[in-house]
Amino acid sequence: MSPERALDAVRDAFVHYAQGEWTMPPKVYVPAYPAGDFRAMPALGGGHALLKWVTSFPGNPAQGLPTVMGLVLLSDASNGVLRAVLDAGAVTALRTGAAAVLAAETLGRADAESAAVVGAGVNGIAAAKTFLARGRDVSIYDVDEARSEAAAASLNTLQHSVTKSVGREEALGSDLLVTMTPGHEVLLGPGSLRPGQHVSLMGADGPGKTEIAVAELARVRVFADDWEQASHNGELVHAVEAGALERADVTELGAVLAGDAAGRGSDDEITVFDSTGLAIQDLAIALAALEAYEANSEAFDGVSLIEAL
Repeated sequence: MSPERALDAVRDAFVHYAQGEWTMPPKVYVPAYPAGDFRAMPALGGGHALLKWVTSFPGNPAQGLPTVMGLVLLSDASNGVLRAVLDAGAVTALRTGAAAVLAAETLGRADAESAAVVGAGVNGIAAAKTFLARGRDVSIYDVDEARSEAAAASLNTLQHSVTKSVGREEALGSDLLVTMTPGHEVLLGPGSLRPGQHVSLMGADGPGKTEIAVAELARVRVFADDWEQASHNGELVHAVEAGALERADVTELGAVLAGDAAGRGSDDEITVFDSTGLAIQDLAIALAALEAYEANSEAFDGVSLIEAL
């Protein structure tokens, strides 16, 4: 699946959810701290039901293991028949990269020039690939300089792509910024974002994680993928607990995409998108994968769907 197709699928998912056509029960966290956690994520829409059982173990790469592992199960909602089993890591990377860039395109300035991704892991590379697929050059930064340079070199093998490994401050100063870190430290302190910037905060997707200071959230225009999820397990929880943000201060991205809420208000406005990762996004990617698989079933004869992805 191309990054462009993934972005279109995720955009449709946000609109379907905002209009009440797709439903998503709350994400269930099964803590295994301090090492990580397990997550069960259900959704219903498009004539199908989905369950993603997925992990988040940030220390795994040091052991040669993926941070994200698990399975996505897609069933026919009319009879309960299991239609597909997909790799959760692949689905998560596609939809996370798509959501980050979709928010940047929707909420960023029309004349935004520079784009950067902080974090050169699997999901960070997916976001960079999506920027590139949308015709935008991208910079990438990682605390591990060797990993950042390797990611840039790999991305530069893609057709029409220009990616460079840059320093932290240059990355954080980009017009369109995506932060894809483990969420163990505040990247954006009070007063760090400049007028006109946009940042898609993708790292704080569970309890105790953060990438931005509460004081910085309180002075910018805040958007989220889902208020209920973000205010309990996302970047917003810290600001909500401190009394710096409440429901009226946060706009859901789906409402903007559906035309029911305003996006960026001016060129000088600073916009922030808090992403916690939604099961409806996984459902959109799974449906698009199933559609592509069925349209090309002869080419996949004897090949599993996981191998095809």
